Amino acid sequence: MSRHRHAPSARGSLPRRAAFPAAAAAVVCLTVWTATGFPSPVRGDSDAVPRSGGLSRSATAALESPSAASSATSSRAAASSRTVDPDQVLTRRLAALPKPAKASVSVALIDLKDGREADYGVGTGKALATYDTASIVKVNILVALLLQAQDEHRALTAVEKSRATKMIKVSDNESANALWRAIGKGDGLDAANRRLGMTGTTAGSGPLWGLTQSTAADQIALLSAVFGGDATSPLTAASRAYVRSLMGGIEPGQDWGVSAAGTVTGLKNGWLSRSATGLWDVNSIGRIVVDGHSYLLAVLSRGSVSMEAGISLVEKAATTAVSASREWT
Repeated sequence: MSRHRHAPSARGSLPRRAAFPAAAAAVVCLTVWTATGFPSPVRGDSDAVPRSGGLSRSATAALESPSAASSATSSRAAASSRTVDPDQVLTRRLAALPKPAKASVSVALIDLKDGREADYGVGTGKALATYDTASIVKVNILVALLLQAQDEHRALTAVEKSRATKMIKVSDNESANALWRAIGKGDGLDAANRRLGMTGTTAGSGPLWGLTQSTAADQIALLSAVFGGDATSPLTAASRAYVRSLMGGIEPGQDWGVSAAGTVTGLKNGWLSRSATGLWDVNSIGRIVVDGHSYLLAVLSRGSVSMEAGISLVEKAATTAVSASREWT
């Protein structure tokens, strides 16, 4: 895809756990960071950012089989006997990644083909490195809505579907506001995340869904619920297919991020400028395919001087992480 520089647009304001489902626990986590402040939000992502290219509409046909998670589990034992330490590979490769002095980035990756895994830099307990989600939380909101609808033994209403489409495909904030209220705001999101194993994620307070705090590892847990099978997800097959279809139809102009690392089959990005510093949170999550390997990939960042700089950092981190994973075998 071609890539052009752009000026970010903004519309509306952005209104905050890291266990995985056992069969989807093959995770790569990397955090490279320096301390930054915790200012209040000013601008969030809107429904259009001029950037060329688009997400292939045929991408939604590529869905993971239920056996992917079980094969990942069996491969974990084999991975333990490998002489190459994935943590060391990631550290070496990403330590060399240029980044602004105030910026930090966290990456999580799972190879759905053979379950290659590593864990580095996310900490434990109170030491977890969390980031503002900005609009990647919109996937989380939709999953929470679907879980509630499943519990009520009903389908989404026409209005809910319309709002979900706009919220995911064009990152519409007003639709997110409405669905955030529909799920019960932060309480509803936290309840859903307990079922998803997202123990490092805390919902934003009041209307501030964009300030939900999460880890890259938790975003992989979320993606695993969407792209996994019946054995690893609380979502029904129909619910999973619905989220995949929306993430596979992201509007042209919002196709940056983890898509730089391979052929993207599901994507959601988020961006947010913080008023106290003027620095940017830029995040990207999704599923990509590279040389026959399907990856779930999450890159969270903060502290970039501009949205464009944040996108560049996210894309470099994504491509570096996928490249590093090839050294594990």
